[in-house]
Amino acid sequence: MTNNDVLRSVRYMLDLNDAKVVSILALAESEVSEAEVHSFLKKEDEAGFRPCPDVVMGYFLNGLIFLRRGKSDEAPAPSIERKMTNNIILKKLRIAFDLKTTDITDLLKSADFAVGQSEIGAIFRKPGHKNYRECGDQILRNFLKGLTKRVRPAKA
Repeated sequence: MTNNDVLRSVRYMLDLNDAKVVSILALAESEVSEAEVHSFLKKEDEAGFRPCPDVVMGYFLNGLIFLRRGKSDEAPAPSIERKMTNNIILKKLRIAFDLKTTDITDLLKSADFAVGQSEIGAIFRKPGHKNYRECGDQILRNFLKGLTKRVRPAKA
């Protein structure tokens, strides 16, 4: 998935406006203007679309962690990766929403996508580990879909 897709999905899930996205980026000490955020949120075929750089996505996810869990003075701030992967995005979202492996499998089931706990565990391993597994776009997309169902349930 592209960073723009993830940003649009999280923005919808949490019902954030452009100003709130800028404030989340500011929590991670990143200076991005509302105009830049607006261009990241446009569809690829719209005029003014700009791809969201990996560094901006890293700042956004760290800001989301700070927003939802608070900033700890004892613990160091999470690092900003220069190259974002689906594995890193999934890890940071897991931290931000305080999810366990069982929660992730439940979220994927709610999106009609069954994955075993061992497969999810392999996604969270370090690259180079013998059981490490790349997180595919389909897993991340269905995870975001299931998380959106949980965070933003349909109005009855």
